[in-house]
Amino acid sequence: MKKWIVIVVCALIGLLILGLVKDVVIKAAVETGAQVVTGLKLKIGSFKVGLINTLVDIKNLRILNPSGFKDKNMLNMSEIYVDYDLPAIFSGKIHLTEARINMQEFTVVKNEKGELNLDSLKVVQSQKSGGKPQEKSAAKIPNIQIDKLNLKIGKVFFKDYSKGVEPRVTEFNINIDEEYKNITNPYSLVNLIVVKALMNTSIAKLANFDLKGMQNSVSDTLASAQKVAAETTKKTQEAAQQATKTATETAKSATDALSGLLNNPFGGDK
Repeated sequence: MKKWIVIVVCALIGLLILGLVKDVVIKAAVETGAQVVTGLKLKIGSFKVGLINTLVDIKNLRILNPSGFKDKNMLNMSEIYVDYDLPAIFSGKIHLTEARINMQEFTVVKNEKGELNLDSLKVVQSQKSGGKPQEKSAAKIPNIQIDKLNLKIGKVFFKDYSKGVEPRVTEFNINIDEEYKNITNPYSLVNLIVVKALMNTSIAKLANFDLKGMQNSVSDTLASAQKVAAETTKKTQEAAQQATKTATETAKSATDALSGLLNNPFGGDK
């Protein structure tokens, strides 16, 4: 009996250690990967990794502005939810079967010197220099595969401090909710977020920011999103048509039954 108790206790301790190791390894991968890809520091509010399942729930992840900017945050992601492949993580690859990013705010800032916080992103720097982001980084970029990504973006702000002490603030409620598939490059993910945040606003024009080049770099990804949206719309329309057809047939059957009852209320042969 005592032997079984020892085995159970050891198993529980092993699970606890595994849970702690998973938290440390995956959180480190997220922090390191984000800093390598963006070139900026980040802060994570809370980080939870499932002990039995392969789910990660990140709350309040913030990408910080570089020095020289009064606003602390560039991006505020209220929630990131991912379902990951654990063996791939330990082998050095980040494989996410599903990822959901809920970005509450994206703030583009022009400081007193006329500098844009966007220009501190590696993808922007590489675009301006005509090179690839991975060629400009001494650190090894994470090997990533995202099978399905759901991206939500709420508000986008443009703050211009170059005109005076108090910034001119322009707010855009874009409220996008889109799905993308098969993302294999972390820099494409950063490009995608920036493009989707800005493309339906006038910020690129206000800030004199070249958005077209970034759009071209993620054209395939954007096209896949349009395809997913079209397929979803088609399925919704087909479901609505089927529901209408079923309702019509049901109504016709009920009408025929009622008509027969009125024509022959006592049953039997006419």
